[in-house]
Amino acid sequence: MAAHIATSMKPKSNSNNNNNNSGSNGYSSESSSGTNSNSPSPPPSPPKPRLTPSLSQCRRRLRSKTHSFVRRENLGSGLNFRRNLRYLLVLPLLYISGLFMCVGPFSGLLGYASVPGSVYRSHENFRRLWDDIRFDNASALELSSVWKYKRRLKVQKPCPNSMARNHFSLYRTSMIESPGSSGYLIVDANGGLNQQRSAICNAVAVAGLLNAILVIPQFELNSVWNDPSQFGDIYDEDHFIDNLKGYVNVVRELPEALMEKYDHNISNIPNLRVQAWAPVNYYLGVVHPILRDQGVIRIAPFANRLAMHVPPHIQLLRCVANYKALKFSLAISTLAEKLVNRMIEKSSRSGGKYVSVHLRFEQDMVAFSCCVYDGGQAEKFEMDSFREKGWKGKFKRRDRVILPTLNRVEGKCPLSPVEVGLMLRGMGFDNNTSIYLASGKIYQAEKHLAPLLKMFPLLYTKESLAAPGELAPFEGYSSRMAALDYTVSLFSEVFVTTQGGNFPHFLMGHRRFLFYGHAKTIKPDKRKLVVLLQDIGISWKAFKDEMRVMLAENDRKGMMVPRVKKFNRKTSIYTYPLPEYRDCSLGGQCVGSPVLITPEVPSPTMCFWFYPKMQMLFCLQCGFSVNLIAGSRTDFTLVLLRWKFCRISSTVSRENFWIWLQGPKTGSALSLVGILIVKDVYKILSAP
Repeated sequence: MAAHIATSMKPKSNSNNNNNNSGSNGYSSESSSGTNSNSPSPPPSPPKPRLTPSLSQCRRRLRSKTHSFVRRENLGSGLNFRRNLRYLLVLPLLYISGLFMCVGPFSGLLGYASVPGSVYRSHENFRRLWDDIRFDNASALELSSVWKYKRRLKVQKPCPNSMARNHFSLYRTSMIESPGSSGYLIVDANGGLNQQRSAICNAVAVAGLLNAILVIPQFELNSVWNDPSQFGDIYDEDHFIDNLKGYVNVVRELPEALMEKYDHNISNIPNLRVQAWAPVNYYLGVVHPILRDQGVIRIAPFANRLAMHVPPHIQLLRCVANYKALKFSLAISTLAEKLVNRMIEKSSRSGGKYVSVHLRFEQDMVAFSCCVYDGGQAEKFEMDSFREKGWKGKFKRRDRVILPTLNRVEGKCPLSPVEVGLMLRGMGFDNNTSIYLASGKIYQAEKHLAPLLKMFPLLYTKESLAAPGELAPFEGYSSRMAALDYTVSLFSEVFVTTQGGNFPHFLMGHRRFLFYGHAKTIKPDKRKLVVLLQDIGISWKAFKDEMRVMLAENDRKGMMVPRVKKFNRKTSIYTYPLPEYRDCSLGGQCVGSPVLITPEVPSPTMCFWFYPKMQMLFCLQCGFSVNLIAGSRTDFTLVLLRWKFCRISSTVSRENFWIWLQGPKTGSALSLVGILIVKDVYKILSAP
């Protein structure tokens, strides 16, 4: 065998040597000898020996063997690659199957260990740790020292409200051709209390954008909330109209001439379907011409019908509506004030400070989440029946996969009362802490509230605080009840949110607005919490250490506000009111009048705004903005690319451009990069 390999390798060696000699330095002997060049040429190669027929046949056989060997090698590597590719395709399927087996309903049958955080064992941990919890009041947390971050925003020199209001009239005359209003805007606000609140604020912003007169919004009857209340039942109409004067004109109803045109029935007005999260250019380019032609438009439904990222002076309208114009009706605000005062009286041990908890553990919420707690088969049967009754087969569709354990691992399950209690005691709140429970009717309240009451005896609700008969006018009106919870939670020292939704989002933003930019909110990391609460072997000290870290993280994040360029649909202006809008709506620093930069042929969707006061550029076409002082070169480059992408390439009038360029001199100076970028923008916009 070895001799055969040596014999077969010998001709190959000779062949290689011959090839190397004939092709030395890339030249053949003929080409070298035939070249008349003065440059030195390589020495001529020795003449090739004449090959005998037997040697020639040997070389051909060797070449064929070599080629067949290479083909077999390539074929083998191809087969290996295909086999490996098959494994690469199968491995993800095996991983997903394993995840379903471990997390899904088969894990109990096969005896696999559950994924950390996938099983509800909080009630077991409470019973096991109760003795440690009961005697652990030595290191109680003082409510006055919960928040370490006490940084306050700089107090700006106040500017009259008229400055903020006047620029809207200037803006309207520059953008909208008609000197008067464009027409009347009617919207139908749907959903619960705070979804309707969002629709109202968006309606004010759209009315200001279109120079329209806003009719007091109509409230749709929602099958889930089942509250027939209208605007005047929840909010003070006079206060709403008065505080929007100078910003947006608001009327209670349409003029008689228009009502006659539609037979005194607003539902006869053609409904304009607007896409969700519609940008500003959509309203100016599509909706405004219809409004101008018809004199009135109706948009229903109106939930989430305006993009979150809009120009600053339109964003300001949202904040003015939310924090100044919207005030609860006299009946609601009077009782809510009484409840707040009673909570302060009940909290004498902690200096009048209390903790409010928004607990979403009602039966409909537990059923909708598809999460499993400690009720066994009886709970499963009850939840299945409730889902079928409330949502009519929605959860039985073929494409619907329900994985309760996976929901828990991902932090999608509502926290139970015992989980809230364990978390707060772990953070250091002792049994002298007053708790206000903002909630509807708790699912199996007697069973689930018992552990929470043991940990926090000073537990109150609107029902326990109200005197007999005070809640009678509110019974059966879920939005009015929610308004009471909203107000009491607003003035608490600590607000705890246990589940997402409009209620905590609006409340967190409102508290940022009131508390110098700090939300003073505990928003637990539920993915981490469920893992800790499932661990039967965890000690009380170890759990406390984890909870203290979580509290510190909430304190730090309570001061954070996302950068403007990172705002998206999930980053709500109602959750993160920016400092400029907070100050302006209080009569502080104004956003300022924008300078409108338009092409020679005006077009409402082919322009951009510059805000000298804020040093901000806003592209109307794509909705992108950048700060000329704080922005980076990457931001500016992105703005240029986006403007070019928007094809705003018409010539900008030099008069408008120089007004724009000189505007910053009244405020703070532009950065060097900002000045360069202004010139580059002008070049791009002026390019053919």
